[in-house]
Amino acid sequence: MEKEWPVVVIGGGPAGMMAAGTAASRNIRTLLIEKNNKPGRKLLITGKGRCNITNASEIEELIKNIPVNGKFLYSAFHNFSAYQLMYFFKKNGLELKVERGRRVFPSSDRAVDVLETLLKYLNKNEVKIKRAEVKGLSRNSAQGFKIYLHNREIRTQKVVLATGGLTYPATGSTGDGYKMAQKFGHRITELSPSLVPLECEENWSSKLDGLKLKNIRLTLFNNKNNELYSDIGELEFKSYGLSGPLVLSASSHIKKDDHHRIEIDLKPGLSVSKLDQRIQRDFLKYSRSYFRNALDDLLPKQIIPVIVSLSQIKDSKTVNQITREERRNLVNLLKALPLTVTGLRSYDEAVITSGGIDTDQVNPGTMESKLVPGLFFAGEILDVDGYTGGFNLQIAFSTGYLAGVNC
Repeated sequence: MEKEWPVVVIGGGPAGMMAAGTAASRNIRTLLIEKNNKPGRKLLITGKGRCNITNASEIEELIKNIPVNGKFLYSAFHNFSAYQLMYFFKKNGLELKVERGRRVFPSSDRAVDVLETLLKYLNKNEVKIKRAEVKGLSRNSAQGFKIYLHNREIRTQKVVLATGGLTYPATGSTGDGYKMAQKFGHRITELSPSLVPLECEENWSSKLDGLKLKNIRLTLFNNKNNELYSDIGELEFKSYGLSGPLVLSASSHIKKDDHHRIEIDLKPGLSVSKLDQRIQRDFLKYSRSYFRNALDDLLPKQIIPVIVSLSQIKDSKTVNQITREERRNLVNLLKALPLTVTGLRSYDEAVITSGGIDTDQVNPGTMESKLVPGLFFAGEILDVDGYTGGFNLQIAFSTGYLAGVNC
């Protein structure tokens, strides 16, 4: 039996590191338990290795970009906002930059620099880091807990569960925290991959594998034809369907047992009538050319054969033979290119896990369990998730900070 710790944080991701460092900064002896050789392994692969730390937005804007239980985070964001997080990193020696969409990155474009800054913060506040896999968690008494490791037990007064979700299981996210929370009576909402690429039914998408489109609009509908999500940005065609920032954000609105379809507006800056006028000008220019050669000024070459096929206009037809109805059908196709969603890709490809600890059972002002005094939650283990753009790491840091202040 090891000595008792006032606070033990289980999980060394961004939420866990922030919770441990914040608790220790209050002169509380704090132990951080991490199963990997070093904390922050998953952090190193975020933002394609660049680490999109946060989004430089006001609190209301942050909430708008968190479609699942965003209002639960008001207190966390008021206590530790995006601007406070940016100040935290700058104060601890990390230079930052703000890019398009207010996304915040380290100036070096190196996620490892973010991790090193957090590790220095832990070291400065004398957080003890222990490499171990937690086998179980139980009540030691009305005032404390027992944490079971492979060959020993640790006693503690307060526990912060920051074990992450199920995404990127190779980094250690295996859902251990959900099981521990369930044993204390916590409800786990339905878990599924989120911010994840989408598989689509149409086989023509495989012909576009690798094609990236910018400044297009993606709109997601459910089986009742209700619009669930719509935004302008970037996407990428894959052999199985779609990926890219727009697609990942849209995926957070997809329910497993529902049917969904997507419409892609290839020219969102043009109304139907303006696009029709544009095509008429192109058709006048290429009036004696075959239809398949008349779209070069309008679309990327790779997508033209697909559009020609879907338009049902014979590719060998000369432009001056195309009827008004055919042209209008082409316009409608370009404004609403349809795809049928058949499923989500796996946790291995998801950025976050949708679902988690039911937020109704967590005090939003402290991150403490309403069922078990002394038990706190932080980060992806909670049933909150946001769009791409730095919002999910802000959730991790803000909830971690709030747990660290109150534990």
